[in-house]
Amino acid sequence: MTAEDIRPAADPDDISSNPSGNATLREVAEARLSRRSVIRGGTVVAAAGFIGAVAGTGTAMAAPGNPGKPGKPGKGKKLLGFQAVPAGTDDKIVVPPGYTAQVLIPWGTPLSSRGPKWRKDASNSAADQAKQIGMHHDGMAFFPLGAGPLGSRQGLLVLNHEYVDQALLFPDGDAQMTKAKVDKALAAHGVSVVKIVQDKGRWKQVDSRYNRRITGTTPMTFSGPVGPRHPALKAENAPMGTLNNCSNGQTPWGTYLACEENWNSYFGTTDSSWKPTPQQARYGVSANSSYRWHEADPRFDVAVNPNELNRFGWVVEIDPFDPKSTPVKRTALGRIKHEGATVTESRGRIVVYTGDDQDGEYIYKFVGSAPWRLLRALRKSPLDHGTLYVAKFNDDGTGRWLPLKHGTGPLTKAGGWADQADVLLRTREAADAVGATKLDRPEWVAVHPRTKDVYLTLTNGSGWNNKVNPRKPNPYGHIVRWRERGGDNTALTFEWDIFLLAGDPAYDPQVKLSPEDVFGSPDGLGFDRDGRLWIQTDVSNSTQNRPDRGHDNIGNNQMLAADPATGEVRRFLVGPRGCEVTGFAMTPDQRTMFVNIQHPGEDTAFWGAAPTPQNPNAVSSWPDHDPAGRPRSATVVIRKKDGGVIGT
Repeated sequence: MTAEDIRPAADPDDISSNPSGNATLREVAEARLSRRSVIRGGTVVAAAGFIGAVAGTGTAMAAPGNPGKPGKPGKGKKLLGFQAVPAGTDDKIVVPPGYTAQVLIPWGTPLSSRGPKWRKDASNSAADQAKQIGMHHDGMAFFPLGAGPLGSRQGLLVLNHEYVDQALLFPDGDAQMTKAKVDKALAAHGVSVVKIVQDKGRWKQVDSRYNRRITGTTPMTFSGPVGPRHPALKAENAPMGTLNNCSNGQTPWGTYLACEENWNSYFGTTDSSWKPTPQQARYGVSANSSYRWHEADPRFDVAVNPNELNRFGWVVEIDPFDPKSTPVKRTALGRIKHEGATVTESRGRIVVYTGDDQDGEYIYKFVGSAPWRLLRALRKSPLDHGTLYVAKFNDDGTGRWLPLKHGTGPLTKAGGWADQADVLLRTREAADAVGATKLDRPEWVAVHPRTKDVYLTLTNGSGWNNKVNPRKPNPYGHIVRWRERGGDNTALTFEWDIFLLAGDPAYDPQVKLSPEDVFGSPDGLGFDRDGRLWIQTDVSNSTQNRPDRGHDNIGNNQMLAADPATGEVRRFLVGPRGCEVTGFAMTPDQRTMFVNIQHPGEDTAFWGAAPTPQNPNAVSSWPDHDPAGRPRSATVVIRKKDGGVIGT
């Protein structure tokens, strides 16, 4: 079997809704390779120098700088000091020797010690769920409470709840949809804010005025070019809720960014005469919804309440330190299927990178118009003032950021664009118009803490067939890296190449990962302060563990660490059956890591029978392993037994 024989799993994200003729990264990379033999001088040498000697081999590449000094653990020491764990298919968490893994705040945990308590038969009401930790944990951030060592022992953990498994959320499943079920599902979505403290080496949730749920019905407001009174936001109900929050961001002024990803899937209609507009079709909106909420709640009926769609697809700013604050949807960052909103700072300005997670979509960045401290002093949000750009990857290893600014290039009134609000409401179409480069499901972004190089996971997709990544389709995914000009993240040009080609050399000899460290579908991504790159995987449950899809050696989804300076990759954690490993946060002292285990026990072809209301544990019973219970997403707290820095 070859990689060409392995097809990506059937997943809505794997199906492109991009009809534009823009170049794909496959085409760009292929053209670049055909010219590589003649690239020897001028500005292109800089790009080739960034690539490193092993470019095109499918392995991690040496980073610029001093490869002998990758981090700060100590001179001469390797950045990765833990013993790698093997791939596995057990229904448990596996971490390296010398490490512990503690389950914290699983789905249904009450925000207060007064309850309401979790009911393992899923009989909690919508009102109960609104006071409990939501379902399907995803991106998260840790906000220290206190300075110095105290800030590493207590803080606010803020985490997303991406979606719900309705077969497990309700005692009788979702064969029949009711308004009560819609209400509970909405309450299980959104964001949780909880205070956690370390006590005798273990972490626990405690009662606090900060503890809070933001759900699918929480009042919202809008800011930026698409303001709260914009006609496109006028619907049959008040602005409320955030849905399908995948990855996240954290601002230097202490707020949390939740990112609305596959929001289109919540809307549908039974009206046979309804047809999507071109804008709706570009975002994948259709009459069919897997959730079927429109059958019981007209809020989600696209024929009855079409403008409700326009209220989703945004980055939502939440102040975790003000429980009474209203979350704000920051429209200057564009309306797409936001995978995340990675924030960095350059020349005093904020830069926000965000991927649009669907096959054939783009990578964006927002650059603030002025230093963020100045804007804050003027009582202006740094997220409202700036320019949104989309990336174009050139065939010589360089790239440009193209502005999505009304009046620039094709984005004019004569071209059919009314104003900046119109550009942002139709961000995908605007990116099509300026000529952005299509990518294989652009997901999480991470910025190196010292070099400021930017890393992007491309989970899987249609792929490319050329020397740098000869896979079409691309079932395993890869990681792209670029350096902004002069190391300035506000710059509008960059140099790029493939950092790492994921996969299994048993099926694809171009993959140079060691057999013991193979993995597929990189998704979550984050750097720690020492420069370790943490990689989390999301192999589809229709593909996971299956030899006929080339994943029998990869095992359950997992988390790995890479040293960008040496190219070394090691598996650090393996999750339980049917799960995705996602979410990444650390305490300031790097001695505690938080990781989320999402949708354990979800329908996984390899394990046969699908979970049902009668048999919710068909695939997994993690973390409770209670025969009368059901699998629950949860946060996992990872620490070294000797109290040392994670990864050493």
